[in-house]
Amino acid sequence: MVADPGVTAVAYPNIALIKYWGKRDEHQAIPWADSLSITLDVFPTTTTVCLDSAAEADRVTFGGTPARGAASRRVAAFLDLVRKHAGRSESAVVSTRNAGPTGAGLASSASGFAALARAAVAAYGLELDAADLSRLARRGSGSAARSIFGGFALWHAGEDDHSSYAERVDVEFDPAVVIALVDGAPKRISSRAAMRRTVETSPLYRSWIESSRADLAEMTEALARNDLAVVGEIAERNALGMHATMLAARPAVRYLTAPTLGVLDSVAVLRSENVPAYATMDAGPNVKVLCRPGDADQVALRMRETVPCCSTVIARRGPGVTLRIEEER
Repeated sequence: MVADPGVTAVAYPNIALIKYWGKRDEHQAIPWADSLSITLDVFPTTTTVCLDSAAEADRVTFGGTPARGAASRRVAAFLDLVRKHAGRSESAVVSTRNAGPTGAGLASSASGFAALARAAVAAYGLELDAADLSRLARRGSGSAARSIFGGFALWHAGEDDHSSYAERVDVEFDPAVVIALVDGAPKRISSRAAMRRTVETSPLYRSWIESSRADLAEMTEALARNDLAVVGEIAERNALGMHATMLAARPAVRYLTAPTLGVLDSVAVLRSENVPAYATMDAGPNVKVLCRPGDADQVALRMRETVPCCSTVIARRGPGVTLRIEEER
């Protein structure tokens, strides 16, 4: 019997405009380079954590289905971190639900572990500031460090647990993000495995890391100027560079598909027609297109017309992780 009514947290996915691809320390999820993202207002993850002192082990459900194998172990390992911080030992019942596709390169793990971190911290009675919550969420999924925050967030790579955390970037920049969904199925190779292979075998990786650091400096200045064209150009080249490192891995990691390339071609055509639109992609086949809010419907329509299998969702800047206790009881 669950003795605790539980707490519920909601977090949103973030899309990195400057990527972090690759970790120097996998155990602590410490990346090789800083990254910068925008948290969206679509596809939230809602997670409830209830403590059950009578249970011998944690129980986890994803979308109402009991979690098995590696997914369940990953959540349990994260809860062990929270219990260690809190000095407590109760098992937990975790129920989580994604509003969008899971494991398809749409940052479901970022929103998932940000929500789990916030709910678990509250359930076990911990009080953490935003930076410490970001550090904790990072241990579940690196990019979850950024989903703690709304709007734009900068993840400082750091060199150890204390120095690797995200913080909010206060800028007025507020583009639309058109998500072009070409395949919502889970990826055949996980981001973790793909990162490891890329870091260990791609001859392009070190050069991309250096260029990514330069991209971040330029991106920060462009965001402060609300310069969509420069922000978009940097985000697109950074993402394409990341995928180039994967294609050069041995064996290659290829998330790009024919529909993906169709969307990228459509973005280029839109720019030739004086519609400022710029693509970015994470570890998956789906494309996110930055554009002016007034152009979002036109951009979304073009994606659907050009790539028949494509569906679109228009997103804007979203909020940081929130805790909902009374509403869920």
